[in-house]
Amino acid sequence: MATNKINTLALTAMAMLAFACNSLLCRLALKSAQIDPASFTLLRLVSGALVLWLICAVRGAPVTKTGNWISGFALFAYAAGFSFSYTTLPAAVGALLLFGAVQVTMIGYGLLRGERLTAVQMLGLTSSLGGLVALCAPGLWASAASFSGSALMLCAGVAWGVYSIRGRTQGDPTLVTAGNFLRAAPFAVLLYVLNLHATTTSATGVLYALLSGALASGLGYAIWYAALKTLPATIAATVQLSVPVLAALGAVLVLDEAISVRLVLCSVAILGGIAVVILARRRMS
Repeated sequence: MATNKINTLALTAMAMLAFACNSLLCRLALKSAQIDPASFTLLRLVSGALVLWLICAVRGAPVTKTGNWISGFALFAYAAGFSFSYTTLPAAVGALLLFGAVQVTMIGYGLLRGERLTAVQMLGLTSSLGGLVALCAPGLWASAASFSGSALMLCAGVAWGVYSIRGRTQGDPTLVTAGNFLRAAPFAVLLYVLNLHATTTSATGVLYALLSGALASGLGYAIWYAALKTLPATIAATVQLSVPVLAALGAVLVLDEAISVRLVLCSVAILGGIAVVILARRRMS
């Protein structure tokens, strides 16, 4: 029993690090124009699809019969918005906007489906929404995030939220994700062709994109789904609050980004609000 808990803890920690690394790798690649966002998106999705296909092939599972085109497009929309937003957003800000948008989308879907929030949960949701607005609204502070970059990252978060909602009842998560990655790849190819006039690549940029796709995305998702087999749903939701924090710490260490008062206050509002919603739901269940 103790060994199983240690294994789950280790898998969870590795998955959270992988998810945080996606923001760092993307920002590293795009910050110095070592690769364009369309090429990064293409390489990330294709390499992620390849790794997941290999994992499923070892298991003898038929990838081509899993997933669907709607989820594949949602995955592509997330990856594209993610890449293009990081041409202007710092890694820490982008990770926080992404995570906040994902969680608010999923909570909003629950409300549309008839779920009811308590007064405390409504307060938490309002706090999160207020934090998202304050983080990117121009005119509120001198250091407000890029509006276009923020809008793209919020769209990416909504797309990932939709993808996550659709994936709840589609069978084996790793197998379904592999199928969706394969279906997302053609959209990425089309995006690349449409942006062919603006493409630019370097060996370093390609490496970052492959690491993001093959390790942080493909292998990261596989590790996360393995951890979820023994991780209670509420804990799984709560532990993801660590991703923007890890991305912020990594941005300070790797990218020399500064942690501003604005970012700290908005992080508390967004992550604290989401934590209130999740933990209050646990008490009700």
